[in-house]
Amino acid sequence: MNDRTSGPDRAEREQLARLLPAPAERDLPPGRLLHHKDNLMRLIDQDGARATARPRPRLLRPAVLLPAAGLALGGVLLTTLAVTAQDSAPAPSAAGTGAHATAPRGAAVLLDRIASVAEESGERTVTGDQFVYVRTLQTRNEGVFDGPVKLTEPREREVWMAQKAGPVIDVGLIHEDGAYVPIEVGVPDGETPVGQPAGLGRPTYAWLASLPTDPDVLLRRLSTEITRDQDARDTPAEERDRAQDTFDAIGELLRETLMPPRTAAALYKAAARIPGVTVDPDAVDAAGRRGIGVARDDTRAGWRTAWIFDSATLGYLGERSYLTRDTPMGKKGTLINASAVMERAVVDTLREKPTTGKPTTGKPATERPAAGRPTAGKQSTTT
Repeated sequence: MNDRTSGPDRAEREQLARLLPAPAERDLPPGRLLHHKDNLMRLIDQDGARATARPRPRLLRPAVLLPAAGLALGGVLLTTLAVTAQDSAPAPSAAGTGAHATAPRGAAVLLDRIASVAEESGERTVTGDQFVYVRTLQTRNEGVFDGPVKLTEPREREVWMAQKAGPVIDVGLIHEDGAYVPIEVGVPDGETPVGQPAGLGRPTYAWLASLPTDPDVLLRRLSTEITRDQDARDTPAEERDRAQDTFDAIGELLRETLMPPRTAAALYKAAARIPGVTVDPDAVDAAGRRGIGVARDDTRAGWRTAWIFDSATLGYLGERSYLTRDTPMGKKGTLINASAVMERAVVDTLREKPTTGKPTTGKPATERPAAGRPTAGKQSTTT
């Protein structure tokens, strides 16, 4: 092994690697695993040396270097790379996202790896008369606004989101706490109903697939969509944090949609260009699954939100938010919400479950249909 991996740097890497879950069963002989590990560590060291002299290059994918049986080992080493890289977050740029405002190198390398994995996932065919089904576990804050956090136990939530290009009034359906709640566009009394087209507030598979895949172009597109939405809600300019808004928007797109592979890869690469994005090395989703997080602090609100990924496969697991300072909501470190994606699928009818292939029956909703912006993910958080 290259002697650059010895000494304090190697010790630190090994210590951080021990924080991660044990690798899955290995089919390769020990000697071959060590050989691949040596090769990967040598590439990591070479990248670290190059990064001090010029902008971060795109690394070779470990998936090319490692056979499929060594995937778990590759995942642990990738996580170690992301955690041990220089990861001190700069102060968020007033200009938000831009060519010279990016995440620290550790987070950027990790997001690049996640993008590579996402791009290899299978493309789906989704027609306009179908529904995207997502089943999650969610723990939510049911405390009063700006008061102490009162978390629920993890609860199962199912959503069926219409895939018509729109505009549509009937956006979808939520099944939660034993009730089925329609997601509908709110219509003020006396006004003509106006449906909502596919877009940032109602991200269909086709709309997501239509987004630009160049990360910089995608960031500009998201910025335009976010600004249009904020203007519609009369949000004062001084209350806007462009970088945080962009991070939150990407997080919402990841949460309760079915993501086209190229779009997912582009979103992760775009996230690497957001200033203040860091690595959260030990994140836990609502299902209790440990992984590695890509996080950003909302300095105004006083909390951190982390997208959680499996440490071995780099697949998306869920999200969590917790306080980064003492606030009226609670002490620093207090969890304020968490989610875990358990299943995603395409179905033909509302209430149909992919495991049974048949619509389910259940108690109709007794509460008023969800109104306003029909984004199921936003309705799940009451912080």
